[in-house]
Amino acid sequence: MDLINSEILFEMLFKLKKYLAATSPFIILIAALCVSSCANIGNPSGGARDEDPPIFISANPAPGSLNVNKTKITLTFNELINVKDAFQNVVVSPVSKSIPKVSSNARTITVLFDSLIKNQTYTIDFANSIEDNNEGNILEGFSYSFATGPTLDTLRISGMVLNSRNLEPEQGMIVGVHSNLNDSAFKTTPLLRVAKTDDQGRFIIRGLAPGNYRVFALNDKDGDWKYKNQEEDIAFYDLTVSPTTERVIAKDTIYTPLGKIDTILDRSRTKFLPNDILLRTFNSLKRSQYLTKYERLDSTRLFLKFNTRASQLPKLAIVEPRTESLNDLILERNLTQDSLVYWLPERLVHRDTLTLAVDYMRTDSIGKLVSFSDTLKFNFKRPKPAKNKKEDKNNQRIISPEDSINSITLKANFTPGTLDVDKPLELWFDIPLARLDTNNFHLEEMKDSVWRRVPKQPRLQPLDSTSIRRFKFEYPWGYDTKYRILADTMAAVGINGFPTRPISHEFNTKKEEDYCAIIFRLSGVDPEIPAFIELLNTADGVVKTEKVVGNTIKFSYLSPGKYGARLIEDANGNGEYDTGDYDLLRQPDVAYYFPKVINLKKNWDKEETWDLFSTPINEMKPLALKKNKPARKKHEKEAQTQQDDSEEETFDPTANPFDPNQQKRRAKNANRAL
Repeated sequence: MDLINSEILFEMLFKLKKYLAATSPFIILIAALCVSSCANIGNPSGGARDEDPPIFISANPAPGSLNVNKTKITLTFNELINVKDAFQNVVVSPVSKSIPKVSSNARTITVLFDSLIKNQTYTIDFANSIEDNNEGNILEGFSYSFATGPTLDTLRISGMVLNSRNLEPEQGMIVGVHSNLNDSAFKTTPLLRVAKTDDQGRFIIRGLAPGNYRVFALNDKDGDWKYKNQEEDIAFYDLTVSPTTERVIAKDTIYTPLGKIDTILDRSRTKFLPNDILLRTFNSLKRSQYLTKYERLDSTRLFLKFNTRASQLPKLAIVEPRTESLNDLILERNLTQDSLVYWLPERLVHRDTLTLAVDYMRTDSIGKLVSFSDTLKFNFKRPKPAKNKKEDKNNQRIISPEDSINSITLKANFTPGTLDVDKPLELWFDIPLARLDTNNFHLEEMKDSVWRRVPKQPRLQPLDSTSIRRFKFEYPWGYDTKYRILADTMAAVGINGFPTRPISHEFNTKKEEDYCAIIFRLSGVDPEIPAFIELLNTADGVVKTEKVVGNTIKFSYLSPGKYGARLIEDANGNGEYDTGDYDLLRQPDVAYYFPKVINLKKNWDKEETWDLFSTPINEMKPLALKKNKPARKKHEKEAQTQQDDSEEETFDPTANPFDPNQQKRRAKNANRAL
């Protein structure tokens, strides 16, 4: 036998090894001796790389055993194996307070229970935690079941869990069922049977008895298998499900030992339904209210940070001397009102220690908001004065940022760089204002090398509803034009009593050819549901938002680059994405992604047709935008595993249960619910 023939034989043996290993190690020994004696012309290559996952050989008790009372389970495989992160990845149903211990040694996995519940079907779902010891090939979706009573429940349901806002697959999330159909069961009772999602957000809940179930997903932070902590991400299915089966005809392919197709057969299989449950996760944003942080930012400001937005603002009072009033504190807050900055009046700036009584609303042990009083001390350590005082050009002392309230002038800052023609010019001051004269600000543009005032002067206005230091100028800017904002002394006066110096700020706008645009032609949009489209950057961040009016939406004044797009069905028409609320049984707003990334070039308008239901929902979001990408398989090859004749390949890549027709049906059901 020559070397070429011996290598072919090695290849044949490698293709057959998983079958030979499960039948008779003696056959492998004989074949290996034969090759050794024949291949005498050179050293063999050692065969192809092992790309096959471990193969399950046997278990004690056997899979599907009835009336089991053993608390020790052993599973044997054909090669050395590891169980990765068993505590995190292996899920046992029914759930219990005592978590079984899972360990691996050589070719065996051992599962130890403290005790077993009578007349229950136990399912141990290993997910993708089992891998071979040498190459790390993963045995995907492996599970094992037995019953402690005379009946083994074999029904199952399956589906997918996606984030409701960004359609990211939720990896490693708990999905479970309740046979108790009351809404309160999810919050008061541990889930009955559970599974974990894989790296694509898919799940299979096995071992179900006939009956009706509610389905939930839970990011179980505290390990109690129920929705007790409102900071946990959750999802709930609107409909009650009843698991069933049906027989279907599937194609089976038989390969030759050299990997070529030999025969394609039709065979009957069991299909477990429903297999298209879509769960959309959300966070209710309900939080316990309490003070998380307080500090003195500098000599001029106090800072309070709360865990969530309160219905009323806190009240502050000086503890000593009590006769001191704080009525002249100036509050600067963010839009959510959980970050509060208090600007001190000048008489308090020089006090290094302030002790305040702060009255605010706090959540008590039973989840109720109650009034709470706290005494807080705010200290400020002043920097030591420099030995040689530096002076500026006007022989004025340079003031540190901490003492900016005593600055000689009020500083104005503008939007840096070249301005987009569709955006306002922003202006912000370094401290709050005591007075602002908007008529003192004038806009000029350069024409024929001469500054001329624009015919209609823009008004300076707050940037948003909470701004006390940030303002904007809105104006129909021209392309490639030079502008100038002018203001005289005393245009604004800070709370320190000092005015601005004369203001002169020049800026340019972009050229028309610097921009590009995209036009979406929509279909499948329900005209009865308000909606808006978010244009996204490659980090999945929102660049621009346009309300859906009709079937044509245009995004203009875009910089060249790559973009994605997401449509939000705005159920209440408030122009914002709204999360869900389980207490109200309200689902979050529905999101759809344009299924590809759009590359826009300079001075170019692009038109795209967008049918919301042309792509399955689990394939909508382009891979380039996804953060939770599926794990890449070792050696870039799909592992082949043996299938029992009675099992269904639940996630057959050629039969996506989330097809567009099912999405349309689901959308209609959601619309009726709304």
